[in-house]
Amino acid sequence: MTRTLWHSTVGKKAVMAVSGLIMLAYLVVHMFGNLKIFFGPDTFDAYAHWLRTIGEPFMHYEWTLWVVRVVLVAAVVAHATAAYQLSRRDLRARPDRYVHRRPRASYATRTMRWGGVILGLFLVWHLLDLTTGTVHAGFRPGHPYENVVATFSTWYGNAVYLLAMLALGLHVRHGFWSAAQTLGAGSRTRDRLLVTLANLLALVLTLGFIAVPVGVMTGLVS
Repeated sequence: MTRTLWHSTVGKKAVMAVSGLIMLAYLVVHMFGNLKIFFGPDTFDAYAHWLRTIGEPFMHYEWTLWVVRVVLVAAVVAHATAAYQLSRRDLRARPDRYVHRRPRASYATRTMRWGGVILGLFLVWHLLDLTTGTVHAGFRPGHPYENVVATFSTWYGNAVYLLAMLALGLHVRHGFWSAAQTLGAGSRTRDRLLVTLANLLALVLTLGFIAVPVGVMTGLVS
């Protein structure tokens, strides 16, 4: 039953919707956590430490954080796999002789595809920058406030982050509404509300995330 559902178009869209909502919930929490940087290094560093001690003493140090990471990785992999397979299925379903008579994809579809690629690449860079410190010159483990300020004190750190957050806003704007339709929440009476909510979520997340690099660039965070 599960295998049959996964191989169906409806099943893949459902996987995309559920995994997308899981990631959206994480993004909202992550954004609010990031904004603690405006309260100074002590507050931000204490928050970063708290993330690693959630559930203690029942959970050991970082266990809860690793559970969250595993769930997120599973959601990202499921989302990306379903999106790729649906895209390939859509291309195969188009007869070659009709390709030139109609656009290959709508604006929203192209935005979602390229936005997904940009966000995937950004995720890798973001982890290497602020989690492992691999691409972060002068990275200091245990000093998240200092590492964030250092990243956004460089032009390339700001450029990469701002581009990714704009792509995130567009992705959320279309993705939330699409997920609602897939899961049966859409209707004639609710569509306007869902579109408004999608726009609001996209705007709040975009502004909330870019507030940090803007804060560093303007000196509010230093």
